[in-house]
Amino acid sequence: MFPVLPEGVRADVRVPASSANLGAGFDSLGIALDIYDDLSVRVTPSGVRVEVDGEGADAVPLDDTHLVVRALLRGLEAGGVRAPGLEIVCRNAIPHSRGLGSSAAAVVSGLAAASGLMAKSGVRQGFSPDQMIQLASEFEGHPDNASASVLGSAVVSWIEDTDGAPAYHARRLTVHPAIAVTAFVPRVESSTALTRGLLPDAVPRADAVHNLSRSALAVVALTTDPSCLLPATADRLHQHHRAPVLPDTTTIVAELRSRGVAAFVSGAGPSVLALHERPIPPESVEVAAGVGFTARALRVAGPVSIT
Repeated sequence: MFPVLPEGVRADVRVPASSANLGAGFDSLGIALDIYDDLSVRVTPSGVRVEVDGEGADAVPLDDTHLVVRALLRGLEAGGVRAPGLEIVCRNAIPHSRGLGSSAAAVVSGLAAASGLMAKSGVRQGFSPDQMIQLASEFEGHPDNASASVLGSAVVSWIEDTDGAPAYHARRLTVHPAIAVTAFVPRVESSTALTRGLLPDAVPRADAVHNLSRSALAVVALTTDPSCLLPATADRLHQHHRAPVLPDTTTIVAELRSRGVAAFVSGAGPSVLALHERPIPPESVEVAAGVGFTARALRVAGPVSIT
């Protein structure tokens, strides 16, 4: 029988948004962004009560099928404990289905809350970052968004086959202080499943080599030489396959890159992310606004916090 968390124990979590791929680093590179979802969880005598404010409040379930609750319960299970009941309050600022890692943030927040409840109750130690990345990536199927939300800053992530099961790993990069971040966020949503389904199972060798070299260059550009950001974010594996269902996104990426700005589709879209040293040209902001995208100046975020 699992030990039971005592009633009244509470954990508060703040988890950052994320952008995956960064152009060429498909399913491998990610960066944390300073848009946050906040979560408060308290152990109660029985039942599960969920309250959601902000993004997705009218669209997500308010029971144990909610993604945050599922992740929280999975975290408690992985920790070998259980809660008699839970009161969960979500205050969401990360836009849903825009390519800014809202689902990964939900999973990370649930797991972080489980970690905090276990540690604060003294039942057992909380999860290490590596453990949280593994558990969160099992939900996602790839570690780029989840590891960015766990570790903060930029990340390089990878998957290893361990006895037939995927083992997810990531390492944090320190982003060069000269790099600024701007997101172009639309009012409309996009389906990750739809855009991922457009990708082919095989690619030409030249395209694979291109992206391998640019992904390696991205590590240099992000950490020591931002002058390489434009070539480092040039992709030939996935963005052009998504272009037919993301026409406005594709227009904005092309507009920015034509002016020397390292822009790319954020995750599976439809948002666009730009990494830059100089200000974004006003003409590009106007082009984006003309198709319903709002420019948001952001900063690189730190890791998930648990109090």
